[in-house]
Amino acid sequence: MVTQDFTAQTKELIDNLKGVCTSYGLGNDGNEFKIITQVFLYKFMNDKFGYEVKQLEPKLATAESWEKEIAQYSEKQYEMLLLRMNPDSAKLKREHYLSNLFNRQDKEEFAKFFDDTLRDIAIFNNEIFSVKTGTGAKITLFDELSNYITDSSQRDNFCKAIINQLVNFSFEKIFNQKFDFFSTIFEYLIKDYNKDGGGKYAEYYTPHAVSKIMASILVDKPVSNVTCYDPSAGSGTLLMNLAHAIGEDRCTIFSQDISQKSSSMLRLNLILNNLVHSIQNIIQGNTIKTPYHKAGDKLMAFDYIVSNPPFNLDFSDYRTDLDSKQNKERFFAGIPNIPKKDKNGMAIYQLFIQHIMFSLSAKGKAAIVVPTGFVSAQTGIPKKIREKLIESRMLRGVISMPSNIFATTGTNVSILFIDKANTKGDIVLMDASKLGTTVKDGKNQKTLLSHDEEQEIIKTFNKHEAKENFSVVVSYEQITERNYSFSAGQYFDVKIEYTEISAEDFKNKMDGFKKNLESLFSDSKVIEAEIKKQLGGLKYE
Repeated sequence: MVTQDFTAQTKELIDNLKGVCTSYGLGNDGNEFKIITQVFLYKFMNDKFGYEVKQLEPKLATAESWEKEIAQYSEKQYEMLLLRMNPDSAKLKREHYLSNLFNRQDKEEFAKFFDDTLRDIAIFNNEIFSVKTGTGAKITLFDELSNYITDSSQRDNFCKAIINQLVNFSFEKIFNQKFDFFSTIFEYLIKDYNKDGGGKYAEYYTPHAVSKIMASILVDKPVSNVTCYDPSAGSGTLLMNLAHAIGEDRCTIFSQDISQKSSSMLRLNLILNNLVHSIQNIIQGNTIKTPYHKAGDKLMAFDYIVSNPPFNLDFSDYRTDLDSKQNKERFFAGIPNIPKKDKNGMAIYQLFIQHIMFSLSAKGKAAIVVPTGFVSAQTGIPKKIREKLIESRMLRGVISMPSNIFATTGTNVSILFIDKANTKGDIVLMDASKLGTTVKDGKNQKTLLSHDEEQEIIKTFNKHEAKENFSVVVSYEQITERNYSFSAGQYFDVKIEYTEISAEDFKNKMDGFKKNLESLFSDSKVIEAEIKKQLGGLKYE
């Protein structure tokens, strides 16, 4: 009940912040996303700092106001307190506190004071919380938010309105909550900003059902000290589910995405989910053209890779750059050609699959969302990729998902599972397309899987079970015989019903068929006579 109350209160805070933006002309503005997420993050970091110093200093926890109590510390005492904090925690100076901003609202040029405070927090924590670009430049935590108000005379009032929303709520009592709570909050926080046009590559939000299925199948036993990677990370939904399945303290996250917006979302997601130690590995850049993560002069190899890559995208401006000697091994199956009519139809997902296969460690595992057409295409790059997966003995299985599992695309999708340790076979091919319930999601149809359906998929796959018209377990040899098809339906047995009957029953059935035929023939004669009669009565002029 407490969690439900805090969830409702947190959503109310988000709604109130959006209300302030609307009141000042920023509702549905392109900059509203930056204001909402950055203000939310500042509040979260302020409360998290208060929570953590109270754990270190019991007298702060019992004080009527921890801010007033901590104000009595000498500079040396305060510096020592910061040194004792978790290295992954945001460090705040006393002038950074929300209470300080609240108490100084009568200050002249308050908007500038507000922006300067957030900028100083970003600088003070730059080494831990900055996202890097592919060229090494750092993208800091906070922008000068008041500048998004075009009417400069309204900036002070706007910042005061924001501060007055933040002081009425505290995160402190929910820092012991786990992944499910914060994933719900994160989804609500970005729900209006994760659609259309925000970035060149990733779908910002992969449905929970898909993310959970991928993580639960990839991580079917305890592991530790492993690396996790997403080359088209978006908001990080897949990575968060994977890290949660492994244990946030037992893995390190790596990612790359061309969109600054999605990289900012991912940074926020990492902070909410106790994965701050991985922020330094979040890269904004073009994975296909200039992959960032390397060990020496070679690309890094990862233990776990998840990806929901873009299916179609125009990359003609750098296609020729990819067709080089150094990329021959990475793009072993080839580079999609430029379509004559629609450049946006370029199947860039084929490059992501090849990049992922190339980036797996010796016993690495991967789960990739692909268009279902990929699993049985009989020509071109898709078939070459499937041949490589079989010949290299690194296929774990495929799940064909229900249509409209993604509300934003009508493309049917499947999940391709790769496991370089699965050399023996026992490959699971599953047709889950008939599961789920269709609901309306805005203007679109969306298919939702129930908890029981999710569990049926996960358990059947992990137990290597064969179920009639649902799943089959096949060998590498069988797939080779079927021309490298990964479609479960092509391996299902054709069932012909067979019932034993006596000679007398057989005679009776045949007599019945004969009578039916005679009756139909007799009826046809009557109909024929009636038609002739009617035609005979017609007169032609």
